[in-house]
Amino acid sequence: MIALWLVVLVVLTLVMGTAYWVQRRVGNVGWVDVFWTFGTGAGGVVCALLAPGGVWGRKLMLACMLGFWSLRLGSYVARRVAGLGREDVRYARFRKEWGSDFQRRMVFFIMVQAPISAVLSGAVLLASHTATPFVSVADGIGLALFVAAILVETTADAQMKRFRADRSTDSKVCDRGLWSISRHPNYVGELLVWCSLPIIALGNAQGWEIAVNLLSLGAPATMYWLLIYVSGIPPLEREMLATRGDAYRDYQYRVAAFLPGFPSPVVSPPPGR
Repeated sequence: MIALWLVVLVVLTLVMGTAYWVQRRVGNVGWVDVFWTFGTGAGGVVCALLAPGGVWGRKLMLACMLGFWSLRLGSYVARRVAGLGREDVRYARFRKEWGSDFQRRMVFFIMVQAPISAVLSGAVLLASHTATPFVSVADGIGLALFVAAILVETTADAQMKRFRADRSTDSKVCDRGLWSISRHPNYVGELLVWCSLPIIALGNAQGWEIAVNLLSLGAPATMYWLLIYVSGIPPLEREMLATRGDAYRDYQYRVAAFLPGFPSPVVSPPPGR
């Protein structure tokens, strides 16, 4: 099992190395996200199908889950990058702030995504090698959570798309639908996708497997860290404050940053509050 994971790590490193070369050639770091999504999905599918032991029903279910996640998100990101005609605001800010040091710092920024992908693929590997009969209660709960997560993501994306196309409103901030209860509902869906894997891994583990499969919790923990503290919410909210000003400050004041009902990071109330 470790040998398979190491092979996947090496391949993902090559994928992200290619992503670095491509973004230099085209001058748009946004394509790195496309490589990362498809690469992570492919790594997950390989881990699901080639995991030692396990049962084929569960292997196929996990392969379909990761394949669908990758194709949906990867194609969405690819269309967005191609359609923008410019670099994503987060990367454009990095390019401006880092100046002549941009490409050197990008090497680390991009290549560190390979081991991150390997951590996510490792959760698939742990979930797939369990040998309890398929279908189990844990399989059903994990699959249901995965489907719910995808529905949250696709609904949030569709609502944002309709907002951007709506010329009848002067609102600078989308606060409709899911965006009225979370400032980043698409990120909530993304976290729930990876929460589904430990449920399957731990729910089907027996004996010593339980201790080993605790490592599958690394997938949602890593994704939460990335979304909340690194490349998700922080740079996006900085840019939204810079471009939307008090309208976004008011939105921050009214709506939770991530999970509805949980306190948001402290923000200064906008004028008039």
